[in-house]
Amino acid sequence: MSETLVTILVFLAGTCIGSFLNVCIHRIPRKESIVFEGSMCPACKKRIAFYDNIPILSYLILGGRCRNCGSPISIRYPIVEALTALVFLGLYLKFGLTVSFFVYSAFSSALIVITFIDLSLRIIPDVITLPGIVAGIVVQTVLSEGVWTGLVSSLLGVLAGGGVLLAIAWLYYMAAGREGMGGGDIKLLAMIGAFTGWKGVVVTLLGATLVGSVAGVALIALAGRDSKYAVPFGPFLAGGALFYLFYGEESIHWYLRLVGLL
Repeated sequence: MSETLVTILVFLAGTCIGSFLNVCIHRIPRKESIVFEGSMCPACKKRIAFYDNIPILSYLILGGRCRNCGSPISIRYPIVEALTALVFLGLYLKFGLTVSFFVYSAFSSALIVITFIDLSLRIIPDVITLPGIVAGIVVQTVLSEGVWTGLVSSLLGVLAGGGVLLAIAWLYYMAAGREGMGGGDIKLLAMIGAFTGWKGVVVTLLGATLVGSVAGVALIALAGRDSKYAVPFGPFLAGGALFYLFYGEESIHWYLRLVGLL
């Protein structure tokens, strides 16, 4: 099979997975089945025909509206499908069709679901992060060159991720007298640490804090809100984790060279 064909198939598979992720984003917070019920329009409850459920393409053909009732379809659907496809394509170009590609594709899919749920509802479901922590520990233990090396790295990542945010949340509460970070963010960074180790936690947290601070100030200024305006931190943590997957080692080496330690 040619390289071009494999690349196209990976991209198309990404759009299909993205379509399933849209189901997860809609149903997981509502505690609905993501397996046993077919796709339907949220407005008229009519089942969506297979030809109206083609990733990205159907949205464009239908003009962003339900064929049955004409209700608008959220732009989130093609965005998630395209984003998932691009992430899968990037992971394929970096790792090839290896075990790492499939592991990090599943990890990235979880991050995408978490991002859009947090953006919409300001929650990060435990049903994703808690099993994700366990899965990350198992995967890193099995896939690492040394079993103990992988296990220790993953556990340190969990402790670093959960512990650092827990400490920050506690200090903020003591200083401000109110919660500034939810437990979902803490468990999310612990999950990220399980998959990436403590180095991944450091890069993720630094990147998320930097970008999140800039975005938070900009959003508050544009919205005209006071300092209590809540900006979800989960999407920034997810973005930081994706950055680490693609550029983490390079960014660490760049920083070490910059400070003269390498």
